[in-house]
Amino acid sequence: MSALAKSAIALCSLALLAACGRIIPESTPTAPADPASFTSALMAGVTSGPSVAGLRIGSEDARAGLRSFVESCPSLLRRDDATGLTRQEDWRAACDAARSYGGAPESFFETYFETARIGSGEAFATGYFEPEIRGCRTRKPGCEVPVYALPDDLTRAWPADMPESERTGRPPLGRFDDEGNFVRYYDRTQIEEGALEGSRLELAWAADPVEMFFLQIQGSGRLALDDGTVMRIGYAGQNGHGYTGIGGVMRERGLLGDGPGQYAGSMQGIMQYIRENPEEGRDLMRLNKSWIFFTELTGDGPLGSLGIPVRRESSVAVDPKFVPYGAPVWLDLDRDVADGLWIAQDTGGAIKGANRFDTFWGAGEDARTIAGGMSGRGTAYILLPKGTVDRLNSQ
Repeated sequence: MSALAKSAIALCSLALLAACGRIIPESTPTAPADPASFTSALMAGVTSGPSVAGLRIGSEDARAGLRSFVESCPSLLRRDDATGLTRQEDWRAACDAARSYGGAPESFFETYFETARIGSGEAFATGYFEPEIRGCRTRKPGCEVPVYALPDDLTRAWPADMPESERTGRPPLGRFDDEGNFVRYYDRTQIEEGALEGSRLELAWAADPVEMFFLQIQGSGRLALDDGTVMRIGYAGQNGHGYTGIGGVMRERGLLGDGPGQYAGSMQGIMQYIRENPEEGRDLMRLNKSWIFFTELTGDGPLGSLGIPVRRESSVAVDPKFVPYGAPVWLDLDRDVADGLWIAQDTGGAIKGANRFDTFWGAGEDARTIAGGMSGRGTAYILLPKGTVDRLNSQ
């Protein structure tokens, strides 16, 4: 999960679940990808695309994009760009102008940006949303699924028996047991069976364990509380166990498909199977040992990887090695609803490689429907400050 994802977690048509903050269509064909040796946009290759004016950005699309771009500018001006495409100062003119831009919003993008194709430019996009489920501040009958905050004993350390030569990167997540040994943290089954009871970590209680399972995969969401208020929760951390997408498992077992006795390959179909087969469904969910911890959020939207709210039909999750965080992105897909201007403000564990995107659709039933059916292919262009492509290709 991203920080939302940290988020992070795309709901998709053949749905399901691949990284902390998303529900990914594991059973769809592999997204178009550049060779595995490419580890950044610069390595994949950058070529000029059409003029920004030629994209014919709509006024409302441009207005929403400009708002999200302004919110992203602090990150653009302080972060090093992992793609290798831009430098912090490249964005300054556009960011300075964006804060008080008085002209037509589409002309802003035409004035300050050019389009770039990364690798082949062949794009694959899924969708994610902010789920809303029923919950309560205090435990009561019918509202007994804990929403846990980040535990104090969840930490990173090297196991004592791991040789020094193997201790590279960040230490793994785990905890110290009563004997002082560093061990793996509790997995989903252990937590569901009460490993954290009495820890006073409960932020709230959810009414439906199945809905809560999917909210964890999304990485953030809203609890419609029994007192009539709404509580927004966001990703605070994860237990260190690997993610297993149950959609892929179900397809391997022949449970998903169009045949007799099979369930639709969507989030709705998977939920239907779990509800109609509660014991098998519980065991299936427990194959995903990952557990997400939450924090209560304030503000007008769930937070993406940049620590700012992601917004419906404006924010898109990307692989930050291939798209600069905060950069505008133009998508032209075979799913017309996702065509248009997006701003790169989030990421996700399954959003990897060039031209891989996860579009955000907000909250509500229509958001669930659109995100749940989003599996689009087409073309992507990254909007970069003017002069960037020539500079890169002259080096």
